[in-house]
Order: sequence, then C-alpha cells, then structure tokens
Amino acid sequence: MTADSLARSLIGQARQRLRILSTAAEERAWYIVVREAQECVELALKGLLRAVGLEPPKLHDIGPFLLRHRERIARGNSRVDLDRLTKISDWLQKERERSFYGEIDFIPQDHYTEEQAARAISDATHCVEQAEIALESSK
Repeated sequence: MTADSLARSLIGQARQRLRILSTAAEERAWYIVVREAQECVELALKGLLRAVGLEPPKLHDIGPFLLRHRERIARGNSRVDLDRLTKISDWLQKERERSFYGEIDFIPQDHYTEEQAARAISDATHCVEQAEIALESSK
C-alpha cells in the first residue's frame, strides 16, 4: 500500500460517512449526525495529511497538527483553507464524546438540533472536498 492509496482510502471512507449523515438526518437523529460528522472530518483530514506525505497523529482532533504543518500542506494546495478545517475539527471533537455517550445531565437525543446537524453536514462536506483537492493537487 502506498501513501496515495491510503489517502484515497481514508477520503473514500469519509465520503461514505457523508451518506450516513444524510440517512441520520432523514431520521432526525441529530446527535448521530454530529457524532458521525466528527468521524467523517477526522478521516478526511487524515487523508489530506497522507496526500501531502505527512503521517497523521493518532488523535481525534488534528487541527493543531494541521496548523503546525501549514507550509507543507499549503505547498501546491493553496485552495485548502487550513484555518476553517482547524475550526471544524475543534468544534466536532468537542462534541464527539458528548454526542455519543452523553453525560448525567446531558442526553444526546434531547440536546442536538437540526441546525447543529446541518452545520455538521456542511462542515463535513467541506472537509471531504478540501481533502479531495489536496489529493488531486498531490499528483
């Protein structure tokens, strides 16, 4: 397996998760949309890193890693908006565990809204598109 094929695999997995988001949204399961969007973003951004020849960290929020390697990622990828990708990764990482497990005073099904789910879908879609741009630019 090459870095390119692994990058394609990760981005492909992220693209598949986008379809899961649509299904969860149809079910009005906003908390599932948020949770799965985080995984989608994580896969897409790790695919982006592989596409530019970087080994992704074994963390869920890779925004700080993106910023540390800004110059390497930007080389040949000027259309990739690292600041926005970092903000998206940060937001969804913060919601990751709460949307999945909840807390004693936080029931995920009761907390998340259609607006949050729409934002998560939009953000996840943006991350996948950005990863695809990086992958195509790396050829």
